[in-house]
Amino acid sequence: MSFRYGQRHAVELESAKCVAQAMGVVEHAVVDVDLCMIGGSALTGDLVVPKSRSLEEMGEGIPLTYVPARNTIFLSFAVGWAEVLGASGIYIGVNALDYSGYPDCRPEFLEAFETLADKATKAGVEGRGRFRVHAPLLHMSKREIVERAVALGVPLARTWTCYEPDAAGRACGRCDACVLRLEGFREAGLAD
Repeated sequence: MSFRYGQRHAVELESAKCVAQAMGVVEHAVVDVDLCMIGGSALTGDLVVPKSRSLEEMGEGIPLTYVPARNTIFLSFAVGWAEVLGASGIYIGVNALDYSGYPDCRPEFLEAFETLADKATKAGVEGRGRFRVHAPLLHMSKREIVERAVALGVPLARTWTCYEPDAAGRACGRCDACVLRLEGFREAGLAD
């Protein structure tokens, strides 16, 4: 499940589609939800995307690229779909170690969401299953993520990270997401 939420880097949706196809995903849903109306983020509004920051600067506070309640909203859609499908496992690609400071990328958020899902769904109330949010990337370094992706055969050239691509759809190479991605590839001894 991917989301078109008004992000300025919506090019990531085409990448998600390509990766899903390459990895043999049975069904890839794209959900439309307009988070621009909420505002408060450089990814969905007129705020400037921070660029050329050091890792130390990235580690200070919650950045302007934080989208208020984004992962709560995404997981809410995912748990609804999981309940309809009769599934109890939900996977999300959040990472707590990438210096982002996003409050909705922390283990305690994911644990709290599991509790909420069990109390807010028919399946949870009827005791037919406990929802589990799996975040396999949560405690991995960017280097470890790159290495694991290579081992799994993920077509990394088709993945997308940049928060502010240029008009031709090329990654900027300077936003926090690009800097962290490039560092992960460098540490893994691979070219991006």
